[in-house]
Amino acid sequence: MTNRNKRLFGEIVKDVQNDENSPTQRRTVPSHLLDRTNRLSEINSGDIIEKVHRLVNPEQCRMWEGHNRRYDLLNEQRCDDLIKGFKSQGKQELPAIVRALKDDQNYDYEVICGARRHWTVDWLRNHNYPQFKFLIEVRELTDEEAFRLSDIENRDKEDISDYERALDYKLALERYYKKQKDMAERLVMTETRLSRYLDLASMPQEIVACYADPTHIKISHWVELKKLYQSPKTRGDLMDIASEIAQNQNKAKDESGTIFDSQQVFRQLMKAANQRRRNRTHYLGEYYTSSGNKLLTIQRNGRQGFLIHILANSGADTDEIISVCNQSIREHIKN
Repeated sequence: MTNRNKRLFGEIVKDVQNDENSPTQRRTVPSHLLDRTNRLSEINSGDIIEKVHRLVNPEQCRMWEGHNRRYDLLNEQRCDDLIKGFKSQGKQELPAIVRALKDDQNYDYEVICGARRHWTVDWLRNHNYPQFKFLIEVRELTDEEAFRLSDIENRDKEDISDYERALDYKLALERYYKKQKDMAERLVMTETRLSRYLDLASMPQEIVACYADPTHIKISHWVELKKLYQSPKTRGDLMDIASEIAQNQNKAKDESGTIFDSQQVFRQLMKAANQRRRNRTHYLGEYYTSSGNKLLTIQRNGRQGFLIHILANSGADTDEIISVCNQSIREHIKN
C-alpha cells in the first residue's frame, strides 16, 4: 500500500470515528460502511496483510531452476491426492508461490513452491477439466529466500524424498552459504542432520542407477552402503553388484518385467557385497604359466603352515609345475 493510500485510509478512519461521536451521524452510517472502515483501519495499522492471488494458465509458468522437486518424475500416482482434492473442491485452494519473470519471451512466472499443484492443474486441463486454472501468489524473493521458503514448505512432506532434498541442500550450500554451519542456522536445523543430507548427495551415480526411482533413496540406505563403499575390501564388489542390478532394472523396464523396489535394491547390494567378501579366499600368492593360465595358489593353513593348490587344467608340464612350486616356496616359506 502506498503512503498516499495509507494517509487516505487514515483520514477516512479519523473522519468516521469523529462522526461516531455524533448521535445523528451514528444512526445514518450504514453497517457495511463501518465494517469496511474497520477493515481499512486494521490494514492501515498492519494488523491485516492483504495478498493478491491470481488465476493463470499453467503454460505461463515454469519451474524455478532451484526447485527442490524432480518435476520430470511427477506422474498421476504421485499427484493422486491433489487430483482427487481439486476435483472434489472444483478448484485449487492453496496458491503456489511464484516470482514474476522479466525479459522471458516464453513464461511470465517461475514456480518456487507448488510443482505438484502446477502439474495437477496441467494434467486436469488435459483430461477433460479445461476450466481449471493455476492459482498463484506473486512474491519478490531473492534466490536464498526462495530456497528457504521452498524448504520450509516441503520439509515435513512425505512426498518429497531424502535424495531430492539432499541434492537441493548440496546445491544451496554451494550457491548461498559460505559454511555448512551458516546454512544449518538459517534452516533452523542441526549440523548433524544437515551433514547426513549432504552426505547422501555424494552417493555415486553407479549406485543411484540401481534404483528404478531415485526419489525412493533414503538416508538410511547410504549410511550402511557407505561403509562398504569406503572399505577397499568391499568397494569393488559393491560397484560390480551395482552395475549388475542397474542393468537388470533397465532390462525389466524395457521388457515390462519385475522391477525391484528401493528396499529390495538396498538388501541386494548389502547382501551380495558382503557375501562376495566372505566367499573370497585370501591367497598369499597366485602363479601363472608362461601362457597366462593360472597354475597354482598359495595360502596360509593355520598359524604355521601353508597350502599350495595346483590346478590340474593349467596346461603346464611337469618341469614348469616344479619350477613354479619352488618359486612359491622360496617367496613365502622362510628357513
